Amino acid sequence: MSFTFSEQHISDYYRNGYTVFRGILPTALVGDLRRVTEIAREVVRTERGPQAQRLQPVEKFGDRFDLQPFRDYAELTELIDACQRVLSPDHTFAGLDRLGVFFEPTERPWCTRWHRDITTESKGVDPDEFSRITLDPTFFTQVNCALYTDVSTWYVPGSDGRPDTSSEPEAARAMPETEGLSDEETESLNLAYCHGMPGAVCLILEPGDFALYRPNGWHIGNYAPYRKRATLHDGLWKPETRAWYDRWFAELKQLSESD
Repeated sequence: MSFTFSEQHISDYYRNGYTVFRGILPTALVGDLRRVTEIAREVVRTERGPQAQRLQPVEKFGDRFDLQPFRDYAELTELIDACQRVLSPDHTFAGLDRLGVFFEPTERPWCTRWHRDITTESKGVDPDEFSRITLDPTFFTQVNCALYTDVSTWYVPGSDGRPDTSSEPEAARAMPETEGLSDEETESLNLAYCHGMPGAVCLILEPGDFALYRPNGWHIGNYAPYRKRATLHDGLWKPETRAWYDRWFAELKQLSESD
């Protein structure tokens, strides 16, 4: 399926907080990325155990697998053009020193908590500054790019850049306790937790689909061992965002060293 950009991509992003470029990665590139992420999956499981689901950044492991497919992805002209048409000509990928890959767990289903990535209460954040910059729909942007069918990410459309509704924190706190339960019971409860957030939708991605989204909207990841996953996770930053993250990471490092 060939990709065609439309104004719908722009309206979807600014209305919902996300948009999906369907089939934008060439099939040959999907194949190259699948081959290299097969190695990456084993690398991260060897280092961090069977439930490890994230290898990041890929650049750190350049001596373990070929980085060229990731470079080809980051330099894909049609992809860059589509992203910049939605955001701005100043937006670029965060870089291989930030790019990660998400994998499926090996042993047990699990899900994250419903969350916003950064809030006014996040450690090291200036609440007044954050309240201002989060109103800019192009300031915080992230990417999930699927190499296999991926139904892991759920999102609340339109929740980015606005305060919580009264029911959203309550729904987020309802995360189930699954210790000691069977895989089937765990999977069922996790899925019910996903559905329990008002207005939540599943971002179904097929191989080669690219989701551009605002991570400060309510979202969650829900995973099962039998659903194979290799999804590129990246950022799209304008210079102001890159500078903000550099300051924030430096502040977090300073805070951790002083604890």
